[in-house]
Parts: sequence; structure tokens; C-alpha cells
Amino acid sequence: MNDSAIHQGRTFRLACLPQEADLADELLRAQGYSWASEPFSPLARRVVDEPVPLGSSLAASFGLIYIQDKSSMLPPLLLNPTPGQPVLDMCASPGGKTSLLGLLAGREGFVLGNEPNRSRLETLRRNLHRMNSVCSATCCESGEKMPLVSESWPAILLDPPCSGWGTVDKNPGVMTIWREEKTEPLVRLQRELLAHAADLLVPGGVLMYSTCTTNPRENEEQARYAMDELGLVLDPITPPEGFGADPTSIPGTEGVFRVDGQASGSQGFFLSRFIKPGNPDDAVRPETAELPGRALSSAEQQACAEAGVQAETLPPGLMMRFKDNVFFVHDHARALLPAALRWQGYLLGKFTGPRFRPHPRVRALLPTSGAPVLDTSEVAEIERLLSGQSLPAPGKGKFAVLAFKGAPLARLTIKGARVLWSDR
Repeated sequence: MNDSAIHQGRTFRLACLPQEADLADELLRAQGYSWASEPFSPLARRVVDEPVPLGSSLAASFGLIYIQDKSSMLPPLLLNPTPGQPVLDMCASPGGKTSLLGLLAGREGFVLGNEPNRSRLETLRRNLHRMNSVCSATCCESGEKMPLVSESWPAILLDPPCSGWGTVDKNPGVMTIWREEKTEPLVRLQRELLAHAADLLVPGGVLMYSTCTTNPRENEEQARYAMDELGLVLDPITPPEGFGADPTSIPGTEGVFRVDGQASGSQGFFLSRFIKPGNPDDAVRPETAELPGRALSSAEQQACAEAGVQAETLPPGLMMRFKDNVFFVHDHARALLPAALRWQGYLLGKFTGPRFRPHPRVRALLPTSGAPVLDTSEVAEIERLLSGQSLPAPGKGKFAVLAFKGAPLARLTIKGARVLWSDR
């Protein structure tokens, strides 16, 4: 059996801005992939032809798509943050849901991804960076103790550690590792996380609680806890098109959504959406905290301009320098994140002496004019660059824009008469 047959049915989604969707599609087609649309979201697709594993595709390498089980796409989609809203993702790694929240919140919106495990935090940051999630920041805190201001977040996603029983088709050993008697520590942690989420939620705000398990102790019983003990109101979910639902197992939890994995062609999943009673105008507004790092000097701003960086292409916020690295700090981060929280914005690039070197994968920093452009329609040329080979430079200067069929993709370095890829 070939790879294409083995991976038939894999789902993925667009991870890029709407104006970059055609670029993602063109790269996929050029490498021989085909797909069918999923009915529940214009971002979601199912692979039909996969000549080589999708994760090695150029579209995935440049963060234009993200491989994700379709059930796992639902928590951000059903939380459905309003464009421009700040969103908190309390247990964020590996970042698939976090980046989707950022796409939904849009350029004016913001998402804070928290991951308590430091090694998983690095995975989260790498994935968000690869997917160009400029409107994001990350932190490493115990979710149940995050030092954030009460009633300051209008939208929160809580996808906590769980037993993972819904993934049994992919992980057959999960039912042995997480026998029911071993799940009690998880149940306690989930309740602590729920209680803190309810405290952080603004009156009128929306909380999505989701798991990839079928265990009622971690699902319906937690929904009852949120309603009975935390005062949250269950907001009923209508199963999206293309998904089957299992009946709820506990009276009073009608309106939660148990994904029937077999009928849906996906993982088993549980989703419950809550609203906090009250008026959003009564929420306490946090004081603006001192920012990490420092603002760029006029000389540093000039160095950025010489590197082709146009500040107006970035969302609302500031470029901040921390040692040699430059991070983007969204205006929502400045307004919401208190001094007690240690966090990091989105990495834009770094200074080497007086020269600013934008990270080549950050498409928001690509110049819109004035730079040489290597425009290719051959994926083999891009693959040659990524393998360390050089190509003839399209012009003079220090850098060039790599484009595929006219669509900007990345930044290249010019060395003499040659151009090369370097993401160090």
C-alpha cells in the first residue's frame, strides 16, 4: 500500500490570511496534492491525493496550512471570537487551536497562548511563528494560577489535559494508560482550570471547554460543575455540518456536543460553551503594564526601514527590542497583560550589530515595493533554496523577495550575484 492510500482522509486547514489562500492552493497543486472541502468551515479540507506526506509539503513548511483532525478545529470555530477581540488559550501547545483563534480574531484581535510545560512551550512558539501568527503572545504559567486580572478576557478557550479516550483509534494504548481510576487527578485539575477561567472571563464573555476524551467525569460532570458551582450558563451548540453527535449521558447537560467520532470520520471530542452572566461594561479594566524590552530608537527604526520593514504592514502595536531580538507587541497585549506575567510577543527578527535582520518567514515584514523579486513557478527552485543551494540573484541589494507565481512567500539573502535561503 502506498503513502497516498495510507494517509487517505487526513484533514488539514488553511493557516494563512485570506489573501494568501490562493498561494497555499497553488503550492499544493504544484506538488501533486488534491483535496475536498469540508462543509463545516471554508478553512477545512480533507486530502484526496497525497503523493508524499503532507507535513513535508512546501505549504506546510511555510505555515500556510496546518494538519489537524477536524474535531480539533471545532473549539476555536465554535468559540467564534468576534474580529478584534482578545482571546485567552489557557492550555495552548502545540498551537493548532491558538493559531486558528488568531485567524478568527483577525488583525485587530489578539490571542495569548499559555503552556505550563516549558518543552511544549517551545513547540507552541515554533508553530505560531511558522504560521505567521503575528497577533499572538505566549507565556508559561500553571493555567489554574495565571496571574491575570479578573474579568478581563471576553473569550477564553480551555482545552485542558485529559485522558484522551477519543483518540483511541490513533493511540490504542490510551485506554490502558488512563484507566478510569487514574483520571481523578485530571478531573481535579480540570475543575481548578474551569474555576480560574470563570474568574478571568468578563461578564457576558464566552468560555469554550473542550476535551478529546469520551469520559463523562471529564465532560458532562465538568459542565454541571461549571453551571452549578461557577454560575456559568450553558450556551447550546448545534452540531456543525459533517459531524454526528452522541447523546449526552447526564441530565441537565443538553446542549453540550459529544462528537461521534465514527459517524464524523474524526476523533471523539467533547465541547461545551458557556456565557458568564452580567454586563460587560461592569468588567474591571487592567492597568497598562510596563512592556518587556524597550521601544526601538530612531537609529534602530531606520535600520528596520533599510531592511524593507514597513511598520504600517503590521497590526496595531509596537516593535520592541529585548537584547538583540525584536518582538511584536500587540496593543491588546499592552492593555491586558499585567506586570506579574512573564510573556513573549511574536519574534520579528534580530539585530546583528547595527543591522536588522528580519526573520525570512515573517511575511508581514516583506517589502511591498523596491526590493528585487525572485518570482518562480517551479517548486524545484524553492526546494533547491531550502536545501542550501543558491540561485542567480534577481537584482542588487542585501535581500530579495521569494515569490511563487507572483505571490510573496519569504525573504532571501543576496550574496554577490547569488541569492540563498537562511533562517538562522
